[in-house]
Amino acid sequence: MIDTVLYFAIGAVGLAQLLAMVRLVIGPHTGDRILALDTMVINAIGLIILLGMFWGTQIYFESALIFAMLGFVSTVALARFVLRGDIIE
Repeated sequence: MIDTVLYFAIGAVGLAQLLAMVRLVIGPHTGDRILALDTMVINAIGLIILLGMFWGTQIYFESALIFAMLGFVSTVALARFVLRGDIIE
């Protein structure tokens, strides 16, 4: 039963990842593209955790935490660059 639910969840998060990628490509404004990139990071974290549950290994959870920290820092840096033109002031 859990395998069926995990297959469905991986498919749903994968579809959300593709839709966010479409928004990243055709987004009319820079803010839309930044939000799409942040959404893609969150979806990737979800996929990493789901794959960790599916394969039954714990190393994926630690890598998801590292990926979450890097995703947050990169989103903040990109937003600061778009708003101010530089990252470190």
